[in-house]
Amino acid sequence: LWSSYIVAFVLEWCCYSPACGESLLPRWCRRRTASMEVTPARGSATEIEQCEAGGGEEPEPVPAASAQHEERVPPWREQITARGLVAALLIGFVLTVIILKLALSTGIIPTLNVSAALLAFLALRGWTHVLGRLGVPSRAFTRQENTVVQTCAVACYTMGFGGGFGSSLLALNKKTYELAGVSTPGNAPGSYKEPGFGWMAGFLLAISFVGLLNLLPLRKALVIDYKLTYPSGTATAVLINGFHTPQGEKNAKMQVRGFVRSFVISLLWSFFQWFYTGGQSCGFLQFPTFGLKAWKQTFFFDFSLTYVGAGMICSHLVNLSTLFGAVLSWGIMWPLISKQKGIWYPANVPESSMTSLFGYKSFMCVALIMGDGLYHFIKLTGITAKSLHAQSNRKHVKRAANEDTVSFHDLQRNEVFTREYIPNWLAYAGYASLSIIAIIVIPIMFRQAKWYYVVVAYVLAPVLGFSNAYGTGLTDMSMSYNYGKIALFIFAAWGGKDDGVIAGLVGCAIVKQLVQVSADLMHDYKTGHLTLTSPRSLLVGQAIGTVMGCIVAPSTFLLFYKAFDIGNPDGYWKAPYALIYRNMAILGVEGFSALPKRCLELSVACFAFSVLVNLVRDFSPQKYRNYVPLPMAMAVPFLVGANFAIDMCVGSLVVLAWHKMSRKEATLLMPAVASGFICGDGIWMFPSSLLSLAKVNPPICMKFTPGS
Repeated sequence: LWSSYIVAFVLEWCCYSPACGESLLPRWCRRRTASMEVTPARGSATEIEQCEAGGGEEPEPVPAASAQHEERVPPWREQITARGLVAALLIGFVLTVIILKLALSTGIIPTLNVSAALLAFLALRGWTHVLGRLGVPSRAFTRQENTVVQTCAVACYTMGFGGGFGSSLLALNKKTYELAGVSTPGNAPGSYKEPGFGWMAGFLLAISFVGLLNLLPLRKALVIDYKLTYPSGTATAVLINGFHTPQGEKNAKMQVRGFVRSFVISLLWSFFQWFYTGGQSCGFLQFPTFGLKAWKQTFFFDFSLTYVGAGMICSHLVNLSTLFGAVLSWGIMWPLISKQKGIWYPANVPESSMTSLFGYKSFMCVALIMGDGLYHFIKLTGITAKSLHAQSNRKHVKRAANEDTVSFHDLQRNEVFTREYIPNWLAYAGYASLSIIAIIVIPIMFRQAKWYYVVVAYVLAPVLGFSNAYGTGLTDMSMSYNYGKIALFIFAAWGGKDDGVIAGLVGCAIVKQLVQVSADLMHDYKTGHLTLTSPRSLLVGQAIGTVMGCIVAPSTFLLFYKAFDIGNPDGYWKAPYALIYRNMAILGVEGFSALPKRCLELSVACFAFSVLVNLVRDFSPQKYRNYVPLPMAMAVPFLVGANFAIDMCVGSLVVLAWHKMSRKEATLLMPAVASGFICGDGIWMFPSSLLSLAKVNPPICMKFTPGS
């Protein structure tokens, strides 16, 4: 990591030292002598919360300090810098480690886009400050560069979960194949593929770039013409604009201090805990907080600051929904079903078998997820169709009066966003070329995934991508995972008994990635539109970040895979979604015959419950909606256990107490402190995995047993 900073320092000195001839430097590396006027930006915490909730008016991130002076926007090449790319790589690596820890333990992943923007500001503002102290001239750090670095880092770390390392790709490995049951109908013998850097990186490179191109010609329509809010993208823009103002600088310093303190505390606490984990079920991670009987049902606080931080970021409703799901499953249903051992399922098979209690856990969890996903798929399809119909009707209405009221800064943002023209022929040619490469390469990697499966996926990608990008712009809810699950069932059924599982999992990964990358790019374009960042620099930054992610994510995953027991249902690294996706593929091949006895009735009940809860939530008065649980959040503890739900509820308690003591301070510092907790605990996984690979074991086993 230090060598990367040294490289950036040399490039910075080269680019801006008077001894270096300007004619020898690339255009993006030349010193810009013209000063840049920075206008005050609005970005209160209330606005950010409103954007994240997806409600209210779109905030004005660049207010009119003076309508007579237009802010000078640097050319798109100057927005992409060597120091920015180095910072993006480091931030992307750190967040990838954190994301993979979350994906391989519980599967619940909070959005870290705000953390990426904060870390980008921290890294580059600190870098320019250090160079200034050393007397080395450096380029001014602008919000456009901040936006490009954030975009690049987010594109890198999203490969950690979007690439399927905790779900569809991991479901291909031998352990998940065995957990699903070697003799299970539909789970064809030999239908697995062990993880490897070569095929994983090649697969991601083959499928990840098409999503950057399939909606490129529609970027103006989605961002400017339809005026979609993209709440997360807008919130990130408000945050970045706020950083680059005098008041924003002051607030950012407070946030940086809060982040650093919580990061150090979390890192040292994780290091301290490691000494007591020298055996099976040892350490604070297995602390029987509520007694040994509750501990056996996974009800305990495991002192994981990662999930405490995640609970501080997630809403109270999400955290309480996970706790409700844990009580419903581990507190009520699993003890009752386990009493039917020898009646509903064989008594002589281990509980981890799919024909035992684990089968009920898996398929009832899948039913809840499918019910919730299908409901929101239909709901968002209706919202999208209704909104498009309204937009088409408005085209026939003259709005001259409204055109006269467009603000100066709206005109400036629109002009910056549209003047950096990206030819449509480039998008069409690139899409066709990359599709042909994928059609050739993917069947070579997976013989079960026929070339015509890939053709169908790439033909549907633009339609599904537009639908998802439009729905995400309206509601801030990406449906890429639900599109992937639908593709999984279709390709699994199409592939048949011999090839269905592999074909379904690969088809799911292709469709999900194509659809997700398109929506992510539109989020970034919305952020760029509000921060006066060039679409060209954002596209280049997203592409570079994608390349980084295709290398960093498989490398980091394999480090985890070799160092820890990934996929063990009784261990810490449960990776629950790998088995969920494998079981969905088996269900697509075999239908309901793959379910254990009475499991169909219970799964149908869970499916109906999920749909009913969503209906109640949507048709209830606004003041009662926050008391209706979320089925998707309820489903996760069904497989993972109750301990992480307790951790997240502790995070909610911290937020409530902090707001009670100082609401203003909590609103400003809470995201930074939560990010520090997550980053500190998550980054410890890297040295911990290296110690494990070096066969360095913790010296102490702290374990609790019943008294004599």
